[in-house]
Amino acid sequence: MPETPSSRRRMLIASASAGAATLAAAAPATAAPTQAPVRVVYHITQGNAQASRAMSNVRNHLAADPTARIVVVGNGAGIDFMLSGAKDDQGAEYAGNIGDLASRGVSFRVCENTLKSRKISKDRVLLDATTVPSGVVEVADLQFRDSYAYISP
Repeated sequence: MPETPSSRRRMLIASASAGAATLAAAAPATAAPTQAPVRVVYHITQGNAQASRAMSNVRNHLAADPTARIVVVGNGAGIDFMLSGAKDDQGAEYAGNIGDLASRGVSFRVCENTLKSRKISKDRVLLDATTVPSGVVEVADLQFRDSYAYISP
């Protein structure tokens, strides 16, 4: 059977399609670009009312983005909720809430300058919180050196 222009065109299209499929199969798969987790520092300076807002914000943040890396830094009156026996307005101790969030990767940091100036023993700091020499320096370092977004609830 003689080759017609239309049969030749079909054969060329089929050949090109097969070649493209072979090239696609042989090409290395490229992974979807991954994004680094969002990093946020919540800065608490005003006491338990602000701390309660922050704890709610952190919970909501993690619900919307479980991969977020969150650090809570307290200085001045903002350390009070991270001390043993501290209670919110409803009478619930902050320790349970802090422990739960710490188990989800949230880091809590207490300013040693505040502890010293207020004559508070480090023994009163909750086990799920750590101390840092200066809360203000810690916040600045997280923002500048580690590219953390700043939130003051």
